[in-house]
Amino acid sequence: MASENHTAATVPEFDAERLASHLRAQIPGLSGPMRLARIGGGQSNPTFFVDFDNRALVLRKQPPGELLPSAHAVDREYRVLRALAGTDVPVPHAVLYCDDRSVVGTPFYVMDKLEGRVFPHYTLPEIPAAERRAYYFAMAETLARLHAVDWAAAGLGDYGRPGNFFQRQVTRWTRQWEASRTREDANIDRLIAWLPANIPAGDHTTIAHGDFRFGNLMFHPTEARVIAVLDWELSTLGHPLADVAYSCMAWHTGADEFEGMLGVDLAAEGIPTQADYAAHYRQTGGHAEPVTNFHLAFSLFRFAVILEGIAARARSGSAAASDAVQVGAQAAGFARRAAALID
Repeated sequence: MASENHTAATVPEFDAERLASHLRAQIPGLSGPMRLARIGGGQSNPTFFVDFDNRALVLRKQPPGELLPSAHAVDREYRVLRALAGTDVPVPHAVLYCDDRSVVGTPFYVMDKLEGRVFPHYTLPEIPAAERRAYYFAMAETLARLHAVDWAAAGLGDYGRPGNFFQRQVTRWTRQWEASRTREDANIDRLIAWLPANIPAGDHTTIAHGDFRFGNLMFHPTEARVIAVLDWELSTLGHPLADVAYSCMAWHTGADEFEGMLGVDLAAEGIPTQADYAAHYRQTGGHAEPVTNFHLAFSLFRFAVILEGIAARARSGSAAASDAVQVGAQAAGFARRAAALID
């Protein structure tokens, strides 16, 4: 992920000189002019490359405008990165957090930039077919490592509420739907009724990433090895199967739905089945219970509500990306896929 050599003047969202002064005061030894470039593709927290002659950084901030409760929690992202720094989970080094809105208009944090590869498409067109299975298994192993972390020992005992995760999450995302809905959706209504009545028995608590997918993993420049898990905005203490099911959504969606793989000849493309991926997660130390249609339907429902939030921000003019209208419109498709699983 090489940075682009843009000047600070190309980013109009905040006063770049104020940011440069703040960083120089907080990070000793920075030299040369600050070069600032927005990283495209994100739909939530605006993210920027911040380069000096002797140090390359990444800045993540809240979007401008009115925000939904608990959304865009960059302070939590910073906290979990710091907590995981001493574990087997690969994360970028978090450098500083700033809640002074006078600097860039919102709270933000800064981390060191890593050089590696991020693959936005589950079909991994950049990778030879014979090598793709290894990348999927590296993803599964990284998720298993995350779920093996002792969250209390890592200082995250109050990062979320242990227990009753799915019950609380269904309630939360139902409320988010009501707060951000731009339309009627019978599939969402069905899911809101079905999910709380079909929560599997048993409970387990781990650190849950909340958005665990290929697009949020950075791989080594040449190896099938994850060097950083990115975008921790939705992380909390939760049930590990929520993460596993979320990372499996691409097996249940089409190519026009965030690069899903329905209809793809998996064997020909060197891509494991969902069952093989989930089995590798379990075999490398992940949670032992299987993913069910409940977990998959919940993940698709939750993502539909997230997409509806993007649509709402696009309507209000506070969306973080230029394609927010198109992305937000996909909420109905994910709700339809979720509803198909409960028929």
